[in-house]
Amino acid sequence: MSSADPAGGGTGSTTATEDRQQALLEDLTTRLGDAVVGSHIRSSDLWVRVRPDAWLRAARECKAMGFEYFCYLSGIDWLPHTWPNPKVIEGVLPDADDEAALPVDENAVEEVEVEEPAAGGGIVTGYAGGDTRFQVLARLYSTIRHIGVTLKADLDDVTPSIDSWTSEFPGADWCERETWEMYGFDFAGHPNLIKLYLPGEFEGFPMRKDFPLLAREVKPWPGLVDVEQFPASYKSDD
Repeated sequence: MSSADPAGGGTGSTTATEDRQQALLEDLTTRLGDAVVGSHIRSSDLWVRVRPDAWLRAARECKAMGFEYFCYLSGIDWLPHTWPNPKVIEGVLPDADDEAALPVDENAVEEVEVEEPAAGGGIVTGYAGGDTRFQVLARLYSTIRHIGVTLKADLDDVTPSIDSWTSEFPGADWCERETWEMYGFDFAGHPNLIKLYLPGEFEGFPMRKDFPLLAREVKPWPGLVDVEQFPASYKSDD
């Protein structure tokens, strides 16, 4: 499955940069075969989705193609976002007699848009598509060819796990530890999956969309409801 945004100007012809991206995609597809399950070309960038079992092989092949610079690795949770302030979502404003309630801009409540699942109850998974809630993604760049590629792979919704890239790109060590800690993705073969930020006894994965933000259930997000009156002492005499 491949897609491409139309070239600028409406002529339907690809630019020289897009031609390079297409050639890169064809080379990588030749190397990986049916392990390439999705792709997308947009202007000067390329996204390629590969089967999870080919994740490490994709890193090796890209490295052999001259993509020697590891930019980053992270995770994505495509679960539709749950708004952190249920009262705003329901259009329920704080009781005016409740001194503890924060004032809410009624117009802002009307403008709130809640992200909905795609038609048929599915989820939208961005460029190059996807079949699962969780995905891992990584960015590689060739400093010689001055061209980059973003790789993606689907992960199991219940037990998200994939091979570590640390054997090919040592810089992935820190990124995989962070992704493991924040999303709960296991990286098989990683030499030292230990926490970077959270206490050892911390439970859960803060970057997952369904992780409860308990502090925001007590106090809604600032910007939506934290409306403070300008102090009278600072008001202009004009």
